[in-house]
Amino acid sequence: MKNIKDITFMGLFVALLISAQYVLSFISGVEVITVLLLCYCYVFGSSKGVIVSTVFSITRCLVFGFNINVIILYLIYYNLFALFFGYLGKRTGSLSLIVSGSVVFTILFTMIDNIITPLILGFSKNAAITYMLYSVYTCAPQIICTFVTVSLLFKPLTKVLYKFKNS
Repeated sequence: MKNIKDITFMGLFVALLISAQYVLSFISGVEVITVLLLCYCYVFGSSKGVIVSTVFSITRCLVFGFNINVIILYLIYYNLFALFFGYLGKRTGSLSLIVSGSVVFTILFTMIDNIITPLILGFSKNAAITYMLYSVYTCAPQIICTFVTVSLLFKPLTKVLYKFKNS
C-alpha cells in the first residue's frame, strides 16, 4: 500500500507543479516551482525527486508545448536539482545553505539555457550573445523571487510534506 500512496502523491505533486507554473506564467520572473520542488526533494529524497522532476519536465509540455530545447533543459536541470536537494535533505538543516543553493541553481538554470537553446535552435554567434545578455534581465527577478520564496516558505512547506511522508 505504501507504493500506491507514494505514486499517488508523486502524481498529485506533479499536478501541483504544473498548475503553479501555469498560474504564475503570466507574471514575468515570479515562480514557485523552485521552492515546491526543493521542499519535495529535501523531504522525500533524490530518487523520488528525480521521478517527480522527470514526469514534470515531460508532462508540462501538454500545457506549454513541446519545445525540444525546453524539454532537454528541464530534464537536465531539474534532475540535477533533485539530486542535489535530495542529498542535502539527508545531510543538513541549514536554511542559509538551502537558500544559497536555490539561488545558485536559479543562476545555473539560466546558464544551461544559454548553452542549450542557441545550440539546438542554431543561433548565430550574435544572436546567441544577445540571447545570453537578455537572459541576465530575466534571471534577476527570478533570483529575487527564489531568495524570497525559499527563505519564507521552506520551513512551513517541509513541515507539511513531512506530515504527508510520515502519515
